Amino acid sequence: MRCPLVIGNWKLNGNKRIVSDLITIMRNELRSIVNCNVAIAPPMIYLALAKSYLEGSQIALGAQNVDIHLSGAYTGEISAEMLKDIGAKYIIIGHSERRTYHKESDEFIVKKFAILKTVDLIPVLCIGENEAENKSGQTEAICAFQIDAILDNLGIKAFENTVIAYEPIWAIGTGKSAEPEQVQKVHKFIRSHIAKYNSAISKQIIIQYGGSVNITNVAEFLVQADIDGVLVGGASLKAEVFAEIVKIAATVKAKQV
Repeated sequence: MRCPLVIGNWKLNGNKRIVSDLITIMRNELRSIVNCNVAIAPPMIYLALAKSYLEGSQIALGAQNVDIHLSGAYTGEISAEMLKDIGAKYIIIGHSERRTYHKESDEFIVKKFAILKTVDLIPVLCIGENEAENKSGQTEAICAFQIDAILDNLGIKAFENTVIAYEPIWAIGTGKSAEPEQVQKVHKFIRSHIAKYNSAISKQIIIQYGGSVNITNVAEFLVQADIDGVLVGGASLKAEVFAEIVKIAATVKAKQV
């Protein structure tokens, strides 16, 4: 049984007070949580502060980005070794916002994936289609293409201790979430696609869903067989709401054991 994983992606939000307040509430709300792994990914500038508030809790630290170099003359960048040194565990890469706003290609994302693997950090590889691709029936083809960029360059073993986050671009931050059965179909396809290369890895890999996830719809997603957790955006900035999502995830998955 795969343990569910809930990650809160704070995106470009927060300040020192928010970091303190959110983590303090989350720690209190989730102090006795079992059957669910939890992480938060604050902005880079607050990672050290967040880590200090997370000490002694079961909430892991994540990050929203990484550079493709480990060191050198790359002003403004943050390396995988720095992230590991500060205590980060899960690193989000391939998010549609970076693909769109920063023009990150699949080839560039492969380099990020590879550099994370060299220092034993866990990539959270975001994949997904836009609205036009969805309407034209290209969802599975787009997901396969984005996964194959990793497979073709790094091989199937790269997906050991890796998370895939399926985030249909048209559902991110729009309030429009996909239908649970539709998401399950995509997740099943992703797992089957991995299984063509290695069935053992396909059975253990965590596949999250992200896209306007909230308290009212999260259970509907997590009862699905191949949805192993959620990558939460806006709702992760409300500590009580995020904590409730985690509790729901733990409860739903525990019933499936």
